[in-house]
Amino acid sequence: MIAAMSIAETAVASSLSSLSLAAELAERALNDEALEPGVAVGLLDDGDAAVIDLPALLSAAYAVRRHYYGDAVRVHVLNNAQNGHCPEDCAYCTQAKSSTADINPYPMKSLDEMLDEARAAQASGAHRYCMVFAGRGPSKGRTEQLAEAVRRIKDEVGIEVCVSAGLLDEAKAERLAEAGVDRYNHNLNTSPRNYASICTTHTYEDRQSTLAAARGAGISLCSGLIVGMGETRDELVALATTLRQMGAESIPVNFLLPFEGNLMNRPVDLTPRYCLRVLCLFRLMCPRAEVRVAAGREHHLRSLEPMAMQPANSLFLGGYLNARGEEAKKLYAMLTDAGYTLDTTADLAAVFAKIEAQAKAAANGEKSATLTREGMVDGIKSLEELRPCQAG
Repeated sequence: MIAAMSIAETAVASSLSSLSLAAELAERALNDEALEPGVAVGLLDDGDAAVIDLPALLSAAYAVRRHYYGDAVRVHVLNNAQNGHCPEDCAYCTQAKSSTADINPYPMKSLDEMLDEARAAQASGAHRYCMVFAGRGPSKGRTEQLAEAVRRIKDEVGIEVCVSAGLLDEAKAERLAEAGVDRYNHNLNTSPRNYASICTTHTYEDRQSTLAAARGAGISLCSGLIVGMGETRDELVALATTLRQMGAESIPVNFLLPFEGNLMNRPVDLTPRYCLRVLCLFRLMCPRAEVRVAAGREHHLRSLEPMAMQPANSLFLGGYLNARGEEAKKLYAMLTDAGYTLDTTADLAAVFAKIEAQAKAAANGEKSATLTREGMVDGIKSLEELRPCQAG
């Protein structure tokens, strides 16, 4: 009986210690105080080595998320506006020249197609429309094409626009800013030490220069990472510190997907609990940022997926560049069941009615677009999914 009481008392003391630490972490984040590297690294420890249990850590992250964003979720829609034909050798990417993944390559979509997909994104409840163009970086002529596309989308659709088009210099960044680009995405992805192991055709410094050019042109920054590529926990913390210092307004947290054909296709040490701890780390280190739980959400978080919205306040609808994502009906049910609201200007009644109609059509024989843990090859989008608004 004495031993049993001792165990119970120890458990209570441990719980109180976690709650006390959670309150301190939340208070420091709300006061905009950076965490010491040693403290931040400790947040990633799980199991017997944990300095704070996961429920307490999630509570701390949620307190910060709710302070800045309430219970609102920003839904983003990605347009893979040019698929493949990329000269870069990023080891994690299905579009890289080094990948043999079975994707459906095509050149840059027409302006009409991009406009149609922007309208569809807005009608689906998206807060922001994200256009991604494969390649090292846009030429002067391509920059003008991008600028015209952004200008038309802003004028005719009125949705916020994020562009990801590779490396930029100051002149190209200024041209995109003039056209109305709200954000420019260029992920740092990993640590400087680890970068050479995932890409040889450009450098970490090239990426930093692009972000500096975008910032200098007055464009807000979307820059994040891919977890599971062999980075150390110290390097994850250092990357969070860099993004904090940079003032990145948006931080997409991706988890490496195991696509056959990519040079890097075996995620390292990604459990659902660890993924949640990573999201909490970035919320507490970058409290004001829009933290997005991005690629790999469905695959790696599994049954713990709804908990990701305690630290994160945004996600993608309709999948990723080449990877399918969660069905819209399931995604919106997850959010509404958990009490979250959508940060959108769309008519939500119309959005949900459309989703219900699509779900019924799928139940009548159409293939599900849900990414499954086992069938990752089947998780690659079809051409019809990549170009839903293509004429003919």
